[in-house]
Amino acid sequence: MTITNETQRVALLEAGQRLAHVLAALEEKVAPGVTTEELDDFAEKLIRDGRDTPAFLGYTPEGASRPYPATLCVSINDEIVHGIPNEHPKTLKEGDIVGLDLGLVHEGIVVDSALTVPVGKVDRKAQQLMRATRDALAAGIAAARPGGHVGDIGAAIQEVIEKAGFSVVKPLGGHGVGDRVHEEPFVPNFGRQGEGEKLVVGMVLALEPISSEGRAAVMIAPDGYTYRTKDGSRSAHFEHTILLEESGPVIVTKP
Repeated sequence: MTITNETQRVALLEAGQRLAHVLAALEEKVAPGVTTEELDDFAEKLIRDGRDTPAFLGYTPEGASRPYPATLCVSINDEIVHGIPNEHPKTLKEGDIVGLDLGLVHEGIVVDSALTVPVGKVDRKAQQLMRATRDALAAGIAAARPGGHVGDIGAAIQEVIEKAGFSVVKPLGGHGVGDRVHEEPFVPNFGRQGEGEKLVVGMVLALEPISSEGRAAVMIAPDGYTYRTKDGSRSAHFEHTILLEESGPVIVTKP
């Protein structure tokens, strides 16, 4: 999506704040003993209470054989992204790390955001993995400036993750968003400065660094959606929707 007028801009920013509110409430609900289905039900209730629509429920991404069956993606430990919370619900355990990925539609505009949170007390490496991925998102956002290129974002993200001793999950990355859940351009979490599509004022992008404490090779579970690490290593995922303005990036889904 490219924002072309103030009405669109206001609606986009409002959508982002609504999503940020829902994700913050979900983060507070994460605790040992909570099930993934409970989180999904809670996310859908909060979105519909706001008279908005879940963006993922019933959405069929390119290459998928069926629509996504839930409101929320919940990915635990070695699950990288797109974990289905309601078909075979799991119970969160002390020491898990859990990715929460959510989108909503407000006044026809789609926003997308994600975070990875600890379940109770987690080990030091898990803390480092989450911190590095969160820092990589901040670096990617700072690099997203009109006149630059998609490769600037990927290079910034890759540098932070690899400097921290972790691996970039290269098959997955960010994307345009706004009119639909997934739009062009694809935004890899690796790359070289000055390469890739040019960034322009008005672009709406979902940046989402995804990292692994292992080798970051992926496989897809039999459910057709859940990506996992092949070596069983844990993965972390953070995401914000941003708007590129002349002065730089605006974080639409910032709490």
